[in-house]
Amino acid sequence: MGSGSFLKVLVSNLDVLAGPLVSLAYPLYASVRAIETKSSIDDQQWLTYWVLYSFITLFELTFAAVIEWLPFWSYGKLFFNCWLVLPYFNGAAHVYEHFVRPMIVNQQVVNIWYIPKKEDSDKPDDVISAAQKYIKQNGSEAFEALVNKFKTSNARRSILEEVEVERRARAEREFEARDVNPFFHPNY
Repeated sequence: MGSGSFLKVLVSNLDVLAGPLVSLAYPLYASVRAIETKSSIDDQQWLTYWVLYSFITLFELTFAAVIEWLPFWSYGKLFFNCWLVLPYFNGAAHVYEHFVRPMIVNQQVVNIWYIPKKEDSDKPDDVISAAQKYIKQNGSEAFEALVNKFKTSNARRSILEEVEVERRARAEREFEARDVNPFFHPNY
């Protein structure tokens, strides 16, 4: 009877017991280790996690009255945090690249104040009409050259690409170490 009761209590309070470990303790430990390494990839991973953790906390504080009525919120949050934290999934980098970065870095401003264009005005209404006017004046080749010039000057790898480059470099170093040292073991 004692061990069955203990397991019931453990399972019913899994979110309370594992939540702080998954959401705070392990990320804190991994962040300190990332600071101590020379690689900036793991720094980015954990900074990204802490940004997302801040968003989750702000969401919870803002909608606390609604969230308290959701019975599985704590378990959903626990599983979501596991997905964000575990390096195997790279969830923090995925969420940041696909949701947070487009909203904050590449702000898409919506003009809610529509003012009709005057007939005699020569100003373009939007980007598309400005591009069409540029193509009409300079040709499509000049427009493509302008776009390509902008793309090459603003090239930046995503966090996921940086992680992949870091993994390949580590694998290459391990491969070279195996050739040099016959006693090489990757866990040492």
